[in-house]
Amino acid sequence: MSGRAIVRTTLLLLPMQIVFRAGEAILPWLLAVWFGSSHATDIYNLTFAAFTLAASLIFGIFQDSALVPILAEIKLTDRASIPRITGSILAHTLLFGSVLAVVVALLGFGWFSLHYEGDDWLLGARMVPFFGVLLVAMSVKTFFWAILNADHRYFAQPVASSISIVATISIMAAFRHSLGVLSIPIGTLVGDCLAILVLSIIAVKFAGMRIQLTLERPEPVLRFARLVAAEVGGSAVTRINPVVDQFMAGLAAVAGGGTLLRFSGDVASLPTSLLQAALLPVLLSHLSEYFAAGDITKLRATVARALLIVGGLLLGISLLLYAVREPLLKFVFLRGEMDAAGVDRMIRILPYHLVGLAPFGLLLVLARAHVAVKNSGIMLGMGALNAMLNASFNLFFLKVMGLEGLALSTSCVQAAIAVVFWFRFEAKIATLRGSIPSIPA
Repeated sequence: MSGRAIVRTTLLLLPMQIVFRAGEAILPWLLAVWFGSSHATDIYNLTFAAFTLAASLIFGIFQDSALVPILAEIKLTDRASIPRITGSILAHTLLFGSVLAVVVALLGFGWFSLHYEGDDWLLGARMVPFFGVLLVAMSVKTFFWAILNADHRYFAQPVASSISIVATISIMAAFRHSLGVLSIPIGTLVGDCLAILVLSIIAVKFAGMRIQLTLERPEPVLRFARLVAAEVGGSAVTRINPVVDQFMAGLAAVAGGGTLLRFSGDVASLPTSLLQAALLPVLLSHLSEYFAAGDITKLRATVARALLIVGGLLLGISLLLYAVREPLLKFVFLRGEMDAAGVDRMIRILPYHLVGLAPFGLLLVLARAHVAVKNSGIMLGMGALNAMLNASFNLFFLKVMGLEGLALSTSCVQAAIAVVFWFRFEAKIATLRGSIPSIPA
């Protein structure tokens, strides 16, 4: 499969992803219009960041992870074992996810009991059970994404996402007056459950997949667990960053500061969300197949082309967003519960997010390249480096620049991690070529 095939598949997938991701792009706008920036929204954002950190221990196992290269290898060597292998992974996911959800929910209740009281405590405590179930649902959803992407069924995810986001927005619209901010996690949970239903139907009925639930651990499952442990650890450490950012935003003494930081970051990250949806799953599956076939030269050339295309495209988009940031943000956010002062602050914050847009795209490509060559062992160390740099830069830039400094901190971290990822990828390629003399340099 050539690089042209990757581009062709991505271009076919992109319009569908744009249409279906539009709903996800609308969601931050609806949150701003319906709920504005307040103490209640800051409680929601902090709770969401904390539970997403916990959920990353599971859904990080599947989202563009080592499962794809493992399945690519098994398809070449022992295709008949796939139902038992995928069934074992899903069964352990349900078991571990349920236990983790209970533990995190108990910790959540304890946290809110210690730090909040009155209506704030009640809001946080009511959110916890929904986020606990959502933790498991997110994990099952990403499991089906992974096995369908590995089978080149890339269109399943945008179809499921479209149904999910419509359900989420509908629930929020119906209950936002009676439930307030609590309607957000409820709507998200309903949407994810519908997505799981759609993905499972596509996998079983249309893709002809068989999944044999079992708690046995075949050798490929154990190998997958070893590879993915570092990925999950690195992802979990990195997921600390949004929690730290929200905490630091609270120190900036700006009412709703954490909410403004998140909304401006959502606008800046929209192009990379399309990148992750349209290109990266296709890229990972093909890179994994090149690696399974031993074609290291094609693998590296494909990664290099992807870096050039992604970097150039995102640089152009960042310049465009910078030029239109004021009318764009006023048009999108200056309505409903969001006031002019909040929008003006987002206009000042957004350029600092945009500094890291292109580096973040390069980082995402390089992370998939490492996963494809089963170099997942570096992810824990890279996650620790990411978190350390984020905390250090946050402390420095918050003191110097306030909320804008937190956005610049994130951009600097993304650039630094992208550079380190590149040098480590080149080192891995050199090692692979040295270990396989028949592959030309």
